Amino acid sequence: MVDQKALFISGEDGYHSYRIPSLLVTEKGTVLAFCEARKNGSGDAGEIDIVLRRSHDNGETWEPFSVIVKDGTNTVGNPCPVQDKETGIIWLIYCRNAEEAHEVDILAGKGVREVFVTKSEDDGMTWSVPRDISEDVKRSNWTWYAAGPCHAIQLQSGRLLVACNHAVLNSETEQSGPYAAHVIYSDDHGESWEIGGIVGPFTNECAVAELPDGTVYINMRSYHGKNQRASAWSNDGGLTWSDIILNEDLIEPVCQGSVIEDGEGGLLFSNPASLKRENLQIKSSYDGGRSWVVQQEVYSGPAAYSDLAITKNRVLCLYECGKEHSYETIKLASYPKELLTRK
Repeated sequence: MVDQKALFISGEDGYHSYRIPSLLVTEKGTVLAFCEARKNGSGDAGEIDIVLRRSHDNGETWEPFSVIVKDGTNTVGNPCPVQDKETGIIWLIYCRNAEEAHEVDILAGKGVREVFVTKSEDDGMTWSVPRDISEDVKRSNWTWYAAGPCHAIQLQSGRLLVACNHAVLNSETEQSGPYAAHVIYSDDHGESWEIGGIVGPFTNECAVAELPDGTVYINMRSYHGKNQRASAWSNDGGLTWSDIILNEDLIEPVCQGSVIEDGEGGLLFSNPASLKRENLQIKSSYDGGRSWVVQQEVYSGPAAYSDLAITKNRVLCLYECGKEHSYETIKLASYPKELLTRK
């Protein structure tokens, strides 16, 4: 049975809109649905908080949301969660900037974008005081910075790996760009973080997955002018990356997408498969992300950002959608696992 539920609805609970969904299924089976709660408008700057809803039954029922990160009237967002399977600690990487600092200002070096981490040791019920890790994961000439936006992963080696992106300031033009995807990682269970490999220019919002042989796959939003997602691979845990390729099977309107390993050695990917933000689809790959086939049309109307997760027997897709525009609601689509993964 396929199920769809609205988890965050624009205009409700004191917020103008909800954006940037992110999913995590914990080792205990709790489903955590994160997003940005935008107080006064749908734009990327202004008063924005990070909120969370929790489910204990594979997404059937949900607790009311709680605000887990708030910084006065400033912007906090791009929630990017990962759980360390050895310690059980859930780490949430996110970004912060001043309320009035829009992306264009930050790219011009007139605003500061910072990177923080907070943790939960009780399956997402409570969260620690956030810690600023900007000095460790952001170079001095980087202006714009974003984590994800979607979940991070733990590699078989134990490394925690987070897909991010940045832009470099040109001191002569006083402008930044192009965007470039990179990763950050922790080899000590989240206590310290450092910069991994930079993938390449004309890419940003991205997601990573590890294949059974240890290869790390990264899927990126592309500014190459082809309306195709960009991909690369790493054989050393994200320290270095292959050349970028563009994938004709993954059409995009220059938007965000999510990727996960499906538990059977394949990959699942979600994005609006169109030249506009509409027609959200889930595709699968059985050759490490080199070719893709459509598995499910999640939503044919206006749709944008999404994130994927797998429970014991379900595939979950948390995504933005609406009737008139993409940012009216964040819904959770739930599919029997056998519909999307090979046996």
